[in-house]
Amino acid sequence: MGKVIAIANQKGGVGKTTTAINLGGALASLGKRVLCIDLDPQSNLTVGLGVDINTVEANVANVLIDPDVRLESIIRPTRTKSLDVAPSTLELSAAEVELFNAIGREMALRDKLSADIVQRYAYVVIDCPPTLGLLTLNALVASDGVIIPVQTQYYALKGVAALLKIIKTVQMKLNPNLKVLGLLPTFYDSRTILARDMLDSLHDLGDHQVFETVIRQSVKIGEAPTAGVPITDYEPRSDAAKSFVDLAREVIGAHK
Repeated sequence: MGKVIAIANQKGGVGKTTTAINLGGALASLGKRVLCIDLDPQSNLTVGLGVDINTVEANVANVLIDPDVRLESIIRPTRTKSLDVAPSTLELSAAEVELFNAIGREMALRDKLSADIVQRYAYVVIDCPPTLGLLTLNALVASDGVIIPVQTQYYALKGVAALLKIIKTVQMKLNPNLKVLGLLPTFYDSRTILARDMLDSLHDLGDHQVFETVIRQSVKIGEAPTAGVPITDYEPRSDAAKSFVDLAREVIGAHK
């Protein structure tokens, strides 16, 4: 059975979508078949994997609120071998509101992640929106593991405790199989004392593992989405690509 991994943090701008796209690409480059699910109404993962939003008809919003729309029906291939995407559009914002009145609203995504999808892919990577709302909750309930990207800056650390509290509640009440795979330091700049101090602070933040891989600030990572491919396709020899391959290997190791 494939592993389902949520990329979550309620703070915006910490690198969730970047992590989802490039972890997906790195896992694919290591021979794994990967599905990326865009659970953010901003649709940055969809666009970053080369999908023209104007060509998207049925999307994740339809899957969550319409019992007759299957997740399989919206999946499309990307330009990257072995990497598929379930796209989203702005309709997902309205779908979240509609879900509030639904029975079993926290289970909507899990119920649509059928066994044949989870068997078809080695990894399903879910990009969450920058909130602790119903969409993020759906991702956590549907997942085996969660990766928390954390920007190595002061305010970024403050929100992690709130997210960990939500995760603990989900583990207790809705999904006992959910595991925190680790905190992922992002936008790291080793030249600044603050970033080095924040990295130390991450390691002191309770019992949760911090990935050995550190995602450094990189122009190449910012350029890759404009080409509609992960960094492992855009600039495979770059340090940034190597970092995401290292992260992918850590993720694979965590599931052995």
